[in-house]
Amino acid sequence: MGALRVALVNDYEVVVQGLAAMLRSYRDSLHVVELDLNRDVGQPVDITLYDTFAAPQGDAEDVRRLAANPLAGKVVVYSWNLDSDLVSAALANGASAYLSKGLTAKELTTALHAVHRGELGAVAAAHGSAKVVGGDWPGREEGLTQREAEILALITQGLSNLEIADLTHLSINSVKTFIRSCYRRIGAANRPQAILWGVEHGFRPDRARIRLSEPEDASR
Repeated sequence: MGALRVALVNDYEVVVQGLAAMLRSYRDSLHVVELDLNRDVGQPVDITLYDTFAAPQGDAEDVRRLAANPLAGKVVVYSWNLDSDLVSAALANGASAYLSKGLTAKELTTALHAVHRGELGAVAAAHGSAKVVGGDWPGREEGLTQREAEILALITQGLSNLEIADLTHLSINSVKTFIRSCYRRIGAANRPQAILWGVEHGFRPDRARIRLSEPEDASR
């Protein structure tokens, strides 16, 4: 199978860089050519992989806008939230597929090729699990889980608990549980301290388009 040109989309550089690193071993069949942080896809690609970390889910306008971009190719939502209603909304918004973060790099690569061939149009999950197995996120080195980091990122963005619950499709009690565990890990006693910690540790969204080098022509 030929190498697919892929753009990775999320507001945090550490997230897309981590995903690019996760896929690096499969660059003979999947080549990441662009990382988009708060920017639209700027060059023609086969697949745009939309990572939902601290971002609107697949039921939001962001996915519809991406799918309408003629440069974006097939848009694939990449998430740990496998709620069936959320998946249906993402597909209705123009996403070609919805993939679980429980997939290994090899499984993700295989799934993206299946999407490109038109053979996969719904959810691909690893043994029904949404457990994150790869990639990176802000605060990982400080011991935050991805879900704790996502909640802290949204707090740093200024969202209320109710807004976070609505965006992540978590219950308000789950949001509060993640906040408490997050506070314990970073040593914060309250929201202002947590926001300050987040600002100082890379939890503010980035804005950039990073174009990566094309693979060398093997025929040369």
